[in-house]
Amino acid sequence: YGLGIKEVWSVPESKHNPGEVWHTAGYPFDSSTYGGGFLYHMEDQTVALGTVVGLDYTNPYLSPYKEFQRFKLHPKVKGLLEGGQCLQYGARTLVEGGWQSLPFAGLRGGALIGCSAGTLNAARIKGVHTAMKSGMIAAEVAMEKLSGAEVQDEDEGTEPIDMSDFDERLRKSWVGEELYEARNFRPGFAYGLYPGMAHAAIDAFIFRGKAPWTFRHSKADNESIGRAEDYSPIEYPSPDGEITFDLPTSLYRSGTNHDHDQVVHLKLRDAEVPSGVNLALYDGPEQRYCPAGVYEYVEDEKTDERKLQINAQNCLHCKACDIKDPTQNICWTVPEGGGGPSYTLM
Repeated sequence: YGLGIKEVWSVPESKHNPGEVWHTAGYPFDSSTYGGGFLYHMEDQTVALGTVVGLDYTNPYLSPYKEFQRFKLHPKVKGLLEGGQCLQYGARTLVEGGWQSLPFAGLRGGALIGCSAGTLNAARIKGVHTAMKSGMIAAEVAMEKLSGAEVQDEDEGTEPIDMSDFDERLRKSWVGEELYEARNFRPGFAYGLYPGMAHAAIDAFIFRGKAPWTFRHSKADNESIGRAEDYSPIEYPSPDGEITFDLPTSLYRSGTNHDHDQVVHLKLRDAEVPSGVNLALYDGPEQRYCPAGVYEYVEDEKTDERKLQINAQNCLHCKACDIKDPTQNICWTVPEGGGGPSYTLM
């Protein structure tokens, strides 16, 4: 998976060039961390920019949010944003595992399509075309099944149609072919930026996606994080309030909202794990990987020990916590009442 963090800005007309696209690799991350940035000039003098970091990163002190703020301090990015105004902020997790991570996408009564099925082509940084095609294939399979279904009495109800055929049809379509050709791109970066770039070039321009090998994802993203004792805290620049911002300011721009009296939708399987494992071994990484400030360690007034506090009302529904938590102790569930971020420009 990868965690994408994004802002939309209004920039001066003299700096705006509709249709211009920037894609970057590496910066602001170190060479052992998969990630990069993007910037798109849109209409009405707006620009969308952000970073994506692979959730298989190892340093428990890495903060995806603060890395994005640092990205904006690059002279080229900063020069574009100066004199502009940040309009909106948001975050979401990308399913970027590719061919090797595709789930069985068909089931009785439903199908996994688009991002839910993991049809993003990480090599091309594109997924809309494959998502649309997966939906079209699912519709075709559903129509075939419905056309052949026997009409039943209304009182007896109708059995859910079996969409199992969708999985094979998806894999044999051009969507499957495209994902298979790009299968080695993402796992090729397991040994760092430069080996990954070299392999990506060989795979794309020499083998053209037909290499006689297939790399595997060696471990789940939550298993890749290292222990705090093996790393040093990362010093990030303080926000300046013009180009870079503190988290509460950005959170306000997301428009996120949940009723404060609703049942907390972020659940812990074991309430002792955060302090006993995450804090003790990894120095509480959830307080850094969450781009919404949902998780923070506060002192218990009774014991003077630090305990995890969950500010569920801040949640942006990016689901990074459900993926990156070292022991898979956090379970993201659907909140009540349709709460969450209120994106209008993202």
